[in-house]
Amino acid sequence: MSLEGIGPSGAARLLVEVADITRFPDRGHFASWNGTAPIDASSGDRVRHRLSRAGNRQINRVLHIMAVVQLRRPTKGRAYFDRKVAAGKTPREAMRALKRRLSDVVFRQMRADARAARTGPGGHLGAATDSSAAGCDPNAGSSDKSLPGPATCDPTPEAIPFSRLLPAPWFTPDRSRCQAGCA
Repeated sequence: MSLEGIGPSGAARLLVEVADITRFPDRGHFASWNGTAPIDASSGDRVRHRLSRAGNRQINRVLHIMAVVQLRRPTKGRAYFDRKVAAGKTPREAMRALKRRLSDVVFRQMRADARAARTGPGGHLGAATDSSAAGCDPNAGSSDKSLPGPATCDPTPEAIPFSRLLPAPWFTPDRSRCQAGCA
């Protein structure tokens, strides 16, 4: 949600639909998947590109809303759009280019977030965010604190024979003691 134009519902949609961003090897694959990669529609001497109707339409919609929000405010997206229009692109082509640029921004941000989630606060894989066994609370209860010295007794419980776990009539070799209903 730190990106301009992405609200709670857009962020949730991105997280649900994309799931694992690492499945996309690069930003081009991500753009192709979400439908922001332009398709060549050139004919003769005229070179142009058109919108791809393929791809995930829900993510494409999130990117479109992001682009519209950025166009309404003086943002980097608005400056990019204005540069494209000044370069001779139509507003529709400039919007398509902005959506592709925003797709790259979202890809980069999601990659960074995934990398941060895999690493802990020290930047190492598997590092925990919580503190030691006593926790990060300095007012830990006595049961949460370690003992002051070594244990004096053997903590291993005594092995109980299997014959003591079952009632006597069921585990006797003498069948005469077995009650009615035994086979």
